[in-house]
Amino acid sequence: MKRVMLFAAVAAISLSSCVSKKKYTELEAKNKEIQDLLNTATVKLNTCLTEKEAFAQQIDFLKKNNSDLINNMGNLTTLTTKGAENLEKSLESLKEKDLKISRLQDALTKKDSVTLALVTSLKREVGIDDPDININVEKGVVMISIADNLLFKSGSYEVSDKAKGVLAKVAKVINSKPDFECMVEGHTDNVPIKNAVLLDNWDLSVKRATSIVRVLEKELAVNPKQLIPAGRSSYVPLVENDSPANRAKNRRTRIIIMPKIDQFYDMIEKEMKNLEGK
Repeated sequence: MKRVMLFAAVAAISLSSCVSKKKYTELEAKNKEIQDLLNTATVKLNTCLTEKEAFAQQIDFLKKNNSDLINNMGNLTTLTTKGAENLEKSLESLKEKDLKISRLQDALTKKDSVTLALVTSLKREVGIDDPDININVEKGVVMISIADNLLFKSGSYEVSDKAKGVLAKVAKVINSKPDFECMVEGHTDNVPIKNAVLLDNWDLSVKRATSIVRVLEKELAVNPKQLIPAGRSSYVPLVENDSPANRAKNRRTRIIIMPKIDQFYDMIEKEMKNLEGK
């Protein structure tokens, strides 16, 4: 009996030992599988952590870049605003200059129109058929050139009766333009002259100019404030004084009718200063 029980005990122990070994093997295999999974998970975790750190750096970079872009946009907006303001000021200044130039051109155009009307009026009043009378526009003013043989006797500064008829027509036009001035210029040839009254051609040219001015003022009722006598002697000839015919052409009186110089040029100067100041 004892032997049977001992055998049974040994068998039980042996069976128990066999089951534990099998279970152990299974557990060991399971443990290895779990360890492999853990190792794989660890690797993945480390990879994720590395990627996370990289992403975090990238996010920081993007945040900084975004901040810089926002700041640059603000600066750009400021610059764009200032640029727009400067452009607007430049355009406004350009408009003002254009306006000044336009006013200046209008003034010149108006003056030219008045000059043209004046020439037409003079040609109608005085006539254009007389070869001793020439009416034209030079340097923006109306000029009436009258040969001396129509105005004076040779070497004289006394105005002839025939000349007074022509001067009356000129006076009519001058009187219709009270804001205009009338300069009377005496011109001679280069033949010297000297007598008890006249010292030289300067004297003759000036006295002829003042004689015509006196006729315009005293006999033809031209306002003396509009009149300017001037003598040019022989120094502004039309042609060379190399023949009797040419000397006759140079002996002349020139009547210049023009807007009052001070008023017109004051306006021009003012507009030009405004242009330069912009």
